[in-house]
Amino acid sequence: MSSVAPGRSLRQRAELCMPGGVSSPVRAFRAVGGDPLIVERGEGCHLTTADGRRVLDFVCSWGPLVLGHAHPEVVEAISVAAARGTSYGVTCGAEIELAELICEMYPGLQQVRFVSSGTEATMSALRLARGATGRDLVVKFAGCYHGHVDQLLVAAGSGLATFGTPDSAGVPEEFASLTRVLPLDDEAAAEELFRKEGDRIAAVIIEPVPANNGLLVQRPEFLSCLRRLTADHGALLVLDEVISGFRLAPGGAAEHYGIEPDLACFGKIIGGGLPVGAFGGRADLMAHLAPIGDVYQAGTLSGNPLAVTAGLTTLRILRRDDAWARLEQLGSRLQARFEAAVTDDSVTLVRAGSLFWLSLQSGDPPRQPELIGAQAAERYRPLFHSLLDAGIYLAPSAYEVGFLSLAHDAGDIDQLVDALASALREARSVVQDQ
Repeated sequence: MSSVAPGRSLRQRAELCMPGGVSSPVRAFRAVGGDPLIVERGEGCHLTTADGRRVLDFVCSWGPLVLGHAHPEVVEAISVAAARGTSYGVTCGAEIELAELICEMYPGLQQVRFVSSGTEATMSALRLARGATGRDLVVKFAGCYHGHVDQLLVAAGSGLATFGTPDSAGVPEEFASLTRVLPLDDEAAAEELFRKEGDRIAAVIIEPVPANNGLLVQRPEFLSCLRRLTADHGALLVLDEVISGFRLAPGGAAEHYGIEPDLACFGKIIGGGLPVGAFGGRADLMAHLAPIGDVYQAGTLSGNPLAVTAGLTTLRILRRDDAWARLEQLGSRLQARFEAAVTDDSVTLVRAGSLFWLSLQSGDPPRQPELIGAQAAERYRPLFHSLLDAGIYLAPSAYEVGFLSLAHDAGDIDQLVDALASALREARSVVQDQ
C-alpha cells in the first residue's frame, strides 16, 4: 500500500518515492535552486508543465529530440510498431534497417551492437577494446563524461597524466586504477603518457566535442594527434558520439573532423526520444563480441522495436529534409544575433553546429574544464531563473549545453537572444548598484 498522501503536491510525492524526487541528478535544480520542473507534455519546441506553464525548450531531453517533441511522423511510427508488440527478445526488421543506416552514414563503421543507453555503449565498447587488444589501461580526458561507468567516473589531477581516483562513492579505487586521465587540448601530455605506458593502453576514449562540462571545442590537430598515437601504439581510438553523433553532421564529429575512429558510441538521436544506445566499429573488432567472439555483452531490451523504429524514423527524416543545413542556419542565426545584442565582453556564446553554451567569463572560450571560471555557477543561477521567468528553459546547470532542433524557428532564436540580453543587462545593473 502506498504511503503517499493524496493531498501532497507532485513535488512532495516525488521526493517521498524517488531519491531527491528525480531519476537523474541534474533534474533536481540543486545547482540553480528553486523548484524543478515537472512536465505534463511536450510539443514541438515547447514543454507544458504540470502547473500549466508553457516554456520554450532548449534542452530537448538533453539532445535526443533533434526533431522536437512529439514529431508526428515519429509518434505515428512508434504507434504502428507498438501495435505489433512492445518487445520481442529477438531481432526485428527495424533493428536491422537502423544498423544498416548507421553503418552507411558513419565513417568506417561496418557493424553495430545495440544497447539501451549511452552508458551501456561506452562500457561495452571499452570491454571490447580490452578484449580485442589484450590490454587493461583506458585513457580518458578531464571534462569528458561517458556515462556512469565505474572505471570512467574518475577526476583529473595535475601533471601530464594521473592515476584515476574515484569521483563517486561506491566506486572502488581498484576499478579506477586502470584508468588514466589526461588534460584536453594538450598533445604533449598525450605524447608523454604513450611514451611511458603505450604498450599497456587498450583504448583512448574521448568526446570529440566535449559537451558535458561546458562546450570545450577541441582543435582538429589535437584529435589528429590522438588518432596517430593510438595507431602507432596498437591502441584503439573510441569516439563517444552519444551527443555529437548524427547532430554535428550526418557522420557526426568523425565526419566533421575527418577522423575515423576504431570504435564509436552512440545514443540520444538514434533512439528518437526513446532509450537506446549503440557501439560499433570495424568488422574485425566487432567479431570479438559474443556469440562469435569471447567478449560477452547482452541486454534484454537491446534492439527494442519501439526504440529502433523511433531512431530509424528520425534518421530518415534528417536525411530527407537536409536537416544539418537547417540546424546550421539556426545556429548561425543564434550566434549572429547574440553577438549583435550582447555587448558584455565577459559572456561568450560558444557553438558547435546546433550545440551551444554560455561561457560566463572574459577571454577566449575554454578548451579545458579547469579553465572555466569559478564564478560561472554563481553568474548562471540568476540568469537561469530570469530566462525561466521569461518562459525559456535552458539546462539547470552552468556546465550543460543547449540544443537546437528542427522544431525551433527564427522567432524562437530571437526570443532566446532578446531574453538573454535583457537578463544580462539586468544582472549587470544589479552588480553596479551594489
